[in-house]
Amino acid sequence: MKDFLRKRLLAVATAATIAGVGTYAIRHPDQPSAAVQIAMEIGAHYESSGRHIGVPYRDMIGKGQPWTVCNGVTGAGVVPGRYYTPDDCKRLELPLYQAAERDARRLFIHWDSYNVWVQASFIDMIYNLGAPAVAGSSMRTLANAGNLAAACAQQPRWVLGTVSGQKVRMPGLVDRRGTTAELCAEWGRDGHFSVAALEASR
Repeated sequence: MKDFLRKRLLAVATAATIAGVGTYAIRHPDQPSAAVQIAMEIGAHYESSGRHIGVPYRDMIGKGQPWTVCNGVTGAGVVPGRYYTPDDCKRLELPLYQAAERDARRLFIHWDSYNVWVQASFIDMIYNLGAPAVAGSSMRTLANAGNLAAACAQQPRWVLGTVSGQKVRMPGLVDRRGTTAELCAEWGRDGHFSVAALEASR
């Protein structure tokens, strides 16, 4: 994981704690959990080639694909030619990430035993791939069987994208899955540098 992103994720976890929205804190239902905030930071780093604001564009997947804006947002809420501010993007993105968190809680039976880094890795996978893909994956099967380490090791397999009708290995996805696999397998474990941030979020 790049040092810049590592620092950003630690800062997000710390800020979530200061705001009183850590995993185990009492918070308003509409406030994003620490895991959602971490996942959103992952998305901000990897989605849309770093485009966080601006006008909708057609991504590299090819002709006929929906317009995209902010951090990978597509669909009816995206208006071609409109300029989207950071606040606009947050309003569009947050409900999608919270929906991904709800899907993750439904799909992973040991969800409440996972630390915020593990949760964020699965939320990012669902946000990026969709709940149906994750629901039918070996990653989910292994996690629900109690083999979290093997489930984390599945994440780097999800690196193919479709360009002009062909499945190709996407460098951005390789980097992204490497990050989430690291979060899933290592962060928050005894002796890891992230332990202090994890403990602070409880």
